[in-house]
Amino acid sequence: MTAPPRPDRTLISVLAIIAGLVAVALAVVFFRGEPEPLAESTPAGVVQRYAAAVLNGDEAATRRYSTDGRYGTGQPDGPCTQVERPALGALRVTLASTVEHADTAEVHVVLTTSTGSGPFGNPEYETEAVFALERVNGNWLVATAPWQLTICPVPAAKP
Repeated sequence: MTAPPRPDRTLISVLAIIAGLVAVALAVVFFRGEPEPLAESTPAGVVQRYAAAVLNGDEAATRRYSTDGRYGTGQPDGPCTQVERPALGALRVTLASTVEHADTAEVHVVLTTSTGSGPFGNPEYETEAVFALERVNGNWLVATAPWQLTICPVPAAKP
């Protein structure tokens, strides 16, 4: 009499390895936290802090990273036009590149706007934008920003 054949455990081993890899990938995605802040002494670091301040509605911090109280208006010599920004969490700013000169810099970003939900996921659209920075007293400050990240000063009340 012969013993019954042993079941092949190779398939079970492969499936267990795949399940383990999926679990690790999900843990990395959900527990990675916020990205590390870039150095504040760099143009990209200033843009990161400026954008975070605008998205959080922190006008004081926005002013701290802006030149001459212009609040990053897209038209430095023109009037600041208040715009309706996408809702908090609907706009994502991703660094694309930085071009640095002696006293000026350009920080190119990709702005991704989510527009609700749909049957196939979040409808999103991306646009490229540029922040212009100037070095003022050794610090990088935002001179112009994309319209989505512009804050206009509140006009003074007339007597």
